[in-house]
Amino acid sequence: MSIMGLKKKQPKTFKVKVITMDAEMEFSCEVKWKGKDLFDLVCRTIGLRETWFFGLQFIVKDTFAWLKPEKRVLDQEVPKEDPITFHFLAKFYPEKVEEELVQEITQHLFFLQVKKQILDEEIYCSPEASVLLASYAVQAKYGDYDPNFHKPGFLAQDELLPKRVLKQYQMTADMWEEKITAWYAEHRGIARDEAEMEYLKIAQDLEMYGVNYFPITQNKRDTDLLLGVDALGLHIYIPDNKLSSKKSFAWSGIRNISYSEKEFTIKPLDKKAEVFKFYSSQLRVNKLILQLCIENHDLFMRRRKVDSIEVQQMKAQAREEKARKKMERQRLAREKKLREEAERAKEDLERRLYQLQDESRLANEALIRSEETADLLAEKAQIAEEEAKLLAQKAAEAEQERQRLEVTALKTKEEKRLMEQKMREAELIAVKLVEESERRSKEAEQLKQDLNEAREAERRAKHRLLEITKPSYPVIASYPAHPPADVGDLNLESGSFKFDFKDTDMKRLSMEIERERVEYMEKSKHLQEQLKELKTEIEALKLEERQANMGIPTNATMEFSDNAYTPLSNLNLQSVTAKTQVAFLEEL
Repeated sequence: MSIMGLKKKQPKTFKVKVITMDAEMEFSCEVKWKGKDLFDLVCRTIGLRETWFFGLQFIVKDTFAWLKPEKRVLDQEVPKEDPITFHFLAKFYPEKVEEELVQEITQHLFFLQVKKQILDEEIYCSPEASVLLASYAVQAKYGDYDPNFHKPGFLAQDELLPKRVLKQYQMTADMWEEKITAWYAEHRGIARDEAEMEYLKIAQDLEMYGVNYFPITQNKRDTDLLLGVDALGLHIYIPDNKLSSKKSFAWSGIRNISYSEKEFTIKPLDKKAEVFKFYSSQLRVNKLILQLCIENHDLFMRRRKVDSIEVQQMKAQAREEKARKKMERQRLAREKKLREEAERAKEDLERRLYQLQDESRLANEALIRSEETADLLAEKAQIAEEEAKLLAQKAAEAEQERQRLEVTALKTKEEKRLMEQKMREAELIAVKLVEESERRSKEAEQLKQDLNEAREAERRAKHRLLEITKPSYPVIASYPAHPPADVGDLNLESGSFKFDFKDTDMKRLSMEIERERVEYMEKSKHLQEQLKELKTEIEALKLEERQANMGIPTNATMEFSDNAYTPLSNLNLQSVTAKTQVAFLEEL
C-alpha cells in the first residue's frame, strides 16, 4: 500500500477547546463526531459520571446555546474558529443538592459555577449570606483556620463578595476580611467537600438559584415579561423583579407545552384552568426554551422514580466513599490530634529541657559564684583574722598606751601640782622682789636725798672754808702770827672734820650700795635661772599634755599657760624697773 493510500485513510479532525470551571482542555475531534461523542470524551477526561446535569455551551450571535448530542458537532451553529471553544457548565440544577449530587467532582463543579454566578451578581445574595458563603469558600480553599499561618491580609487576593455588597457598605477590605475570618474560624474541622456542600445548601435556597431567564411578551401589545425555567417549573417575572414570580407553573401541574413559530402555550393539567400563552421573537431562543422545558421536566419526573441501577451503584459507591473518607478524616483527625498532642508534649519537653538547661546553667553559674564567694569569704576571713590579730595587738598597745597615759597623767598632775607650787613660790618671790625693789627704791630715793643734802652741806662747807681760808694780808700783818694760826687751825679743823665725816659716810654708803647691788644681781641672776628652769619644765609639761591629748590643746592648758606666764611678764617688768633703779644708783 502506498503512502498516498495511508493518507487518504486517516480521518479528518478539527480542534476543540473545552473550558471547565477550573481547567482548560484541548481535544482533536473527528469530523464525523456528534455532540455526544465530544461530551462523553470530556466527561471521561474529568472523571464525571453524573453527566445529566451538564452540557457544552457555546455563543452564537450574542446568545448562548447548548451543543445537541444527537447532531454532528460541525453541523450545528458552532463558532467558525480554530480551535472551537466550548464551556462545560451545569445545564440543569438539582432540587436538593445533598441528595442528588453523588460524586465529589460533580459537587465541586456546581460549587465553582454557583460561586461565580453569585460573585457576578447573576444570583442575588444578601450581604449576610454573602459573608457566610465567603467563609465556607475560604474553608474549602485554605482548610482549617490557623492564626499563626493565616495572618491579616491573607484574603487580599481572593474575590469573595459581590461588588454590589462591597459598595453597599462603607467598609474597608480589612473590615470585610475580619468579618469573614470570624465566621471562617468557626468552621474548623470541616473538610473541603463538606464546606462546598454547605455552600450549595445555602445557595439553593436563594430565589435566583438555577433559574434561566428569557425575555417574553404576554400579548401582541408587547408587554415585557421574563420567563424563568428551573428544576421546579416555569415562572413569570416582571423585568424589574427577578426575586418573586408573578405566576408559576410547577412541572407536576403542566400537561403540555407547545409553540408555533413565536407563540408558546402552556396547558395546565387541570382542564378547567386557563391556558397561558406568551410570545418570543427569536426562533433560536424559542427552541432553547422548549429544549430546557422538556429536559427539566424529564429530570423532574426522573427524580420521582426509582433510581436506575447505575445511579444506585453510584450512590452506593458514593456512600462507601463518603464513609471511607469520613473514617479517613476521623483517623487523620485522631492522628492530627495525637500529633498535635505529641508536638505539644514535645514542645513542653523542649521547653522543660530549655528550662532545665537554663536552671542548670544558672545553678552552675550560682555554683561558680558560690565558689568564688567562698574563696572571697575565705580571703575575707583570713583578712578579718589578720585584722583581728592586728586589732588585738593594737588593743594591747592601746591598753599599754592608756596605762602609760594614766601614769603620765598622774605624773602630769603631780608635776602640774609641783609646778603650780613652784609658780606660787615664784610669784611669792616675785612679790618679795617687787617689795624689796620698792623698798630699795625708797632707800635709794632717801639716799639720793641725803646725798643731795650732803652735797649741799659740802658745797656750803667748801664755800665757808673758802671764805675762811681767803688771804687777808692786812689782817695778817697787823695781827700776831700765832693767834690767827690757832684760830685758823681751829676752824680748819672743824671744817676738815666735818668734811672727813662726809667723805667717810659717802664711801660707806657707796660700799653698802655696791654690796646691795651685787647681792641684788646675784639674787636676780638666781631668780632668772629658776624662772628659766620653770619655763623649760612648763614647756615639757605642755608637750606631754599635747601628746596625751592627741595634739589638741585644751582650754585648761591654755588657761594654765596664760596664768603661768602672767606673773613672769609682771616679774620681768618689775625686774626691769629694779635694774633701772640699780643702774641709777650705780651712776650715783
